[in-house]
Amino acid sequence: MKRVVIIGGGITGLSAAFSLQNKIDEEQLPASVTLVEASERLGGKIETIHRDGFVIERGPDSYLGRKKSMTKLIEQLGMEDNLVHNHTGQAYILHGRKLHPMPEGAVMGIPTKLTPFISSGLFSMRGKARAGLDLILPKSDAQGDQSVGAFFKRRLGNEVVENLIEPLLSGIYAGNIDRISLQSTFPQFKNIESEYRSLILGMKQTRPPKKKNHSSKGVFMTLKTGLSSLVEELERNLGKRMEIKKGTAVTHLQKGENDYLLQLEDGSSIQADQVIVAAPGRKAGSFFKKEIRERIGNVPATSVATIAMAFPASAIPHDLNGTGFVVSKKSPYTITACTWTHQKWPHTTPTGSVLLRCYVGREHEQAIVEESDAFILSKVLDDLNQIMGVQGKPDFYYVTRWRKAMPQYIVGHQENIAHVQSLLEKDYPGVQLIGASFDGIGLPDCVVAGEKAAERAVKMIRTC
Repeated sequence: MKRVVIIGGGITGLSAAFSLQNKIDEEQLPASVTLVEASERLGGKIETIHRDGFVIERGPDSYLGRKKSMTKLIEQLGMEDNLVHNHTGQAYILHGRKLHPMPEGAVMGIPTKLTPFISSGLFSMRGKARAGLDLILPKSDAQGDQSVGAFFKRRLGNEVVENLIEPLLSGIYAGNIDRISLQSTFPQFKNIESEYRSLILGMKQTRPPKKKNHSSKGVFMTLKTGLSSLVEELERNLGKRMEIKKGTAVTHLQKGENDYLLQLEDGSSIQADQVIVAAPGRKAGSFFKKEIRERIGNVPATSVATIAMAFPASAIPHDLNGTGFVVSKKSPYTITACTWTHQKWPHTTPTGSVLLRCYVGREHEQAIVEESDAFILSKVLDDLNQIMGVQGKPDFYYVTRWRKAMPQYIVGHQENIAHVQSLLEKDYPGVQLIGASFDGIGLPDCVVAGEKAAERAVKMIRTC
């Protein structure tokens, strides 16, 4: 009987466990699975609060629907009736002290419609003219990786990048786009340049046609009962078929002649023939020798915090026509983005109330994450008062800190991780390293990473 141990009970580890246990059951393989999670709860960054009719996500609130792995997992668990799309609406960029509507037709900041871009107050005429050069500039013949910032600045100019693209991408990665790898985050844009030369023309050609009967359904999806309900269903399903150990961390991974010994902080130990490490990057690195540990340490991570606030509708003096805004670096505010959650996800908020979720912290502005809840609330309320005229204090609020939790895929990331994988194959056969620090930060990316790890594990079980 072969034993596979999965370290980490976030969505990556849970996906690996679910897929692996299914394959073992289907093929009746001589193997068992144990999942070890350091905290008292599973789900990692996924955490939902239910209070007074509100559904509040403290971590990720949704996933990109076109990435099917997450939907497939939900369907396998019989939860598809719980799925809901976001409501669409006007999104804004806060530049200076003014909210500017996102130009219609802009895809990740790349303009595909002329009139909305020309009429936007986000850019000067000089900036608009510079972006237009994309239509005639030759494609680059540069080889290898490059930063997201360098790529977009070369195509569209500094102004469009600083006022539109950077705020959008920072909302995803909370990092410095002049360091973030294009190859590891948005390789499709390099492919578009290679095929169409112009980003603008390429995006116009590749955009799906607009449906005649346009609905308010957006491209993001979530569960009406909150994403924690997915974690709970996974735990119920897995708990009947495999061992789950919560509340104790793996402290040491020792390589034997043909297997591994895992020491746990509660004093117990587990023997394993294979190990899937789905723990956060730096924790994962602590299990391995110096070269692997240092290379994993070369994947930096930023700290961010979110604050979810419930208000009576009367606290907002104007109707909010839209779903929220992101903030350019040239705006004199603490917050980096604000989602009007009650508008984007109506199921989260009872009638007569408003739910706002704001974000603070990015690569060069992480100190605020360590401030008190009261301090963060005061800074955010001051910003919201100036930007939106929000009055008074919320009925209740939740501050959530994610310390060193946003991986930064800097230029050369893929080569670095490929080298780590080659070292693992050589020095730690049967050990896999997966998760957001390496494979992609979105929920579907984490699910895919877990499923691929399960496939590799099953292949090794079959050949033993």
